[in-house]
Amino acid sequence: MQLRYVFSELGQGLRRNLSMHVAVVLTLFVSLTLVGLGVLLNQQANKAADHWGSQLQITVWLCKANDSNAACTGEVTDAQRDAVVEVVKENPEVADYHLESKEEAFEKVKELVGPERFEGPNPAATAEDMPESVWIELKDPNEYEGITSAVTGLDGVSGIRDMRETLKPIYGSINALQWGALGIAGFLVVAALLLVGNTIRLAAFARRKEIGIMRLVGASTAYIALPFLLEALVTALVGVGLAAGALGAFMWFGIHERAGDTLKFMPWIGGSEYGVAVAAIAILGPVLTVLPTLVLTRKYLKV
Repeated sequence: MQLRYVFSELGQGLRRNLSMHVAVVLTLFVSLTLVGLGVLLNQQANKAADHWGSQLQITVWLCKANDSNAACTGEVTDAQRDAVVEVVKENPEVADYHLESKEEAFEKVKELVGPERFEGPNPAATAEDMPESVWIELKDPNEYEGITSAVTGLDGVSGIRDMRETLKPIYGSINALQWGALGIAGFLVVAALLLVGNTIRLAAFARRKEIGIMRLVGASTAYIALPFLLEALVTALVGVGLAAGALGAFMWFGIHERAGDTLKFMPWIGGSEYGVAVAAIAILGPVLTVLPTLVLTRKYLKV
């Protein structure tokens, strides 16, 4: 009987304030979509940095068999590799470094181009075709000449890649989009909170006589507030569902169908990154509606 009453009140509340609930849902939909886009772009920047390195990184390629560099007489030896690492380790411009093996480089190429090209009897390349490399993280992106001159010409070094200037506009665009999306989402989140507050206030005002009677017969505050909380939860779930659908459409039509097929110079985010973004908005959506409702019902239900 009590549950029937709660769900009956939930249905009446949703119908009575339909326009306000629609406004909350639409505001949540847009703000959560922008938050999700910010999360996706942040993961895209991290994925690109893992593949290329950041603006603070340079890469030292070590010699491989049949290297195109005439200075390489064969594949880098253990002694040559250790000598290069020792120079990198002792250089004051270096903040950190790590070695990348042939297998790790091969996995990156497979992820970028597609694993199907490296399968079968005539693969496009194998792990043995990949060079080993040393990835160096700089303390200061403007202080790099010392380390580059120190490793240039060492035995076993095939070349040095410095993509700081090339990557700068790409990372700048990604960061601008990310912070732009999160900034606009922040304003819309504030709008959503105000809408939730107005919805709770109007709903409590419309039901003030009924709430007064329930108070007189001894109904608890939690029992009276439960329909309001369920209304907030329903609007949050609808907003999260719409935002998850919009992010899914962006991933499929924007990333999978267009960027992934035409811009193959960069590894792109996929299903796992989409799952992280949906999880983020699935937590944020209910928090934006249920928490304000818990606070405001303590004020407006004092009839």
